[in-house]
Amino acid sequence: MEKVVAVLMAADRDDDWCQRQRGPVAEAILELGVTGLTVNVRDAAVRHSLMTLTTLDPPGAAVVSMWTQQCYGDQIAAALEVLTAECDALAAYLVTESVPLLAPLELGSRTTGLANIALLRRPAGLDRGTWLQRWQHDHTQVAIETQSTFGYTQNAVVRPLTPHAPELAGIVEELFPVEAITDLKAFFGASDDTDLQQRLSRMVASTTAFGANENIDTIPTSRYVLKTPFNS
Repeated sequence: MEKVVAVLMAADRDDDWCQRQRGPVAEAILELGVTGLTVNVRDAAVRHSLMTLTTLDPPGAAVVSMWTQQCYGDQIAAALEVLTAECDALAAYLVTESVPLLAPLELGSRTTGLANIALLRRPAGLDRGTWLQRWQHDHTQVAIETQSTFGYTQNAVVRPLTPHAPELAGIVEELFPVEAITDLKAFFGASDDTDLQQRLSRMVASTTAFGANENIDTIPTSRYVLKTPFNS
């Protein structure tokens, strides 16, 4: 089985558009027979998140994750055609998924809290092996220990599946309590200002080691797991 992550880039999309992505558009993709489907949308519930960084133009407005038997087959080609019609630009990637922290499954409804998605780029001075070591082996536990995450998924990009897709090395999804949308202490799980600064310092040192302190997009989303290949 393979996982495909598609980033829908679009400017000024409202909540009607977001509902369409997790409603009729998701249904059209499910009808193609994908093994799993998760839709993340940047809607009113999360749009004002403090932890938002944007380099893409237009910015990321939704992220759709699909599981399939064949990323290069007709099924995914049809799904990407559906998604292309919904946005200004579409970038899709074949990824390998790692889940250091398994999230509670809320199938068919909005996942509790904030789903923050980060688009990572590998600095030119780091080879892929070193970058993966620093991201997955060195940074993973730091991210879990310094933030209030209750779900953490890492997607290492294998290759792009659409023309002109921005070059990405990784796509991360972290789940936070709803308070983290507007409260930095809640985002980092800090008890006070001193604790917050200590957590921030540790986090920045760790992300700097693999270049995730700059040239990064973070997309706040509401997450909808509509079909999973792993649980009934």
